[in-house]
Amino acid sequence: MRFMNIHEYQAKALLRSYGAPVSDGRVVLKADEAKTKASELDGPLWVVKAQIHAGGRGKGHFKEAEAGEKGGVRLAKSVEEAADEARKMLGRTLVTHQTGAAGKQVNRIYIEDGSGIERELYLALLVDRKTSRISFVCSTEGGMDIEQVAAKTPEKILSFSVDPATGYQGFHGRRIAFALGLEGGQVKQCVALMGTLYKIFTEKDMEMLEINPLIVTDAGDLKVLDAKFGFDGNAIYRHPDIAELRDTSEEDPKELEASKYDLNYIALDGEIGCMVNGAGLAMATMDIIKLYGAEPANFLDVGGGATKEKVTEAFKIITSDPQVKGILVNIFGGIMRCDVIAEGVIAAVKDVGLQVPLVVRLEGTNVEEGKALINNSGLDVIAADNLSDAAEKIVKAVKG
Repeated sequence: MRFMNIHEYQAKALLRSYGAPVSDGRVVLKADEAKTKASELDGPLWVVKAQIHAGGRGKGHFKEAEAGEKGGVRLAKSVEEAADEARKMLGRTLVTHQTGAAGKQVNRIYIEDGSGIERELYLALLVDRKTSRISFVCSTEGGMDIEQVAAKTPEKILSFSVDPATGYQGFHGRRIAFALGLEGGQVKQCVALMGTLYKIFTEKDMEMLEINPLIVTDAGDLKVLDAKFGFDGNAIYRHPDIAELRDTSEEDPKELEASKYDLNYIALDGEIGCMVNGAGLAMATMDIIKLYGAEPANFLDVGGGATKEKVTEAFKIITSDPQVKGILVNIFGGIMRCDVIAEGVIAAVKDVGLQVPLVVRLEGTNVEEGKALINNSGLDVIAADNLSDAAEKIVKAVKG
């Protein structure tokens, strides 16, 4: 698992445990408990939110929605109305700009107290890959797609990194406060809140913390209105409390299956499945597929010490994707042996069958043994001499 997301209600609970200002709320898993959960909140306004691992819920739409039906974030003026809105959303498929056309099924609803909003702001903490430091990103344009703000009005975004030798300091918070146009007691609140968020980020080994929007309430106070958290998958073993928050129903089934075998797999939207050893070679393979006019269906690095069983499972995962119209196996045997790859491919094809073109390029340790195994297997495999040749052949085979 390379990256782990959690739901908004889970992020809010974590924020609350650190003392950050969030609204009171309740999670609803079953329709018949919606009214009871909503009645535990004070009102007079309730916000009913679909819980999926994707942004843009408020602007999204449900499949087979009725004319004029609202998106995945709705306001209610009574307990009964809040419960009714929750029941309407549970079990349905919500489509947003981040889910793609397939959408995601809503299995959880979060009902929270409404807030009077004076201003909407944007805030995020990220790992800056260029500096290997934690960066703050903030903007006065909260509640909007930050990508659009960055493209059209980049001057409205402030970004700076924090020196790990000193960590977060008060002047960082004041810099953000002034950039956001905060005044008086709001500046002090901002300094404290930024310190809290930095502490959560570092203590929980996070990769992304996004608050959109961070609001100034009608009472003049700062409050976290929405939160999206992502954690470093390689560090989850240090945080059993975070690991317990994992919702596997939100993950791609193929990626979930790959994680069971310690395979580095990421599903993509293309038509050519890739099985490669080494992340760098996998990236190069995807690039050259695009160069020859097609799109990769996945990133898959079987690793340097893969076994026959591991390769077999990797092949099964690729062939389980209905989008795959062809498969390219590209192996450079250093630590990995070409004959092991060949044995795994042969075993997988005999197990699940081969309904699409398969191009195999092997080079390195035991390459002749690997090629001999493939050639004598009786499989309908297209051999390739190098990466360029392999990419050209699989694209040609797929496109007829």
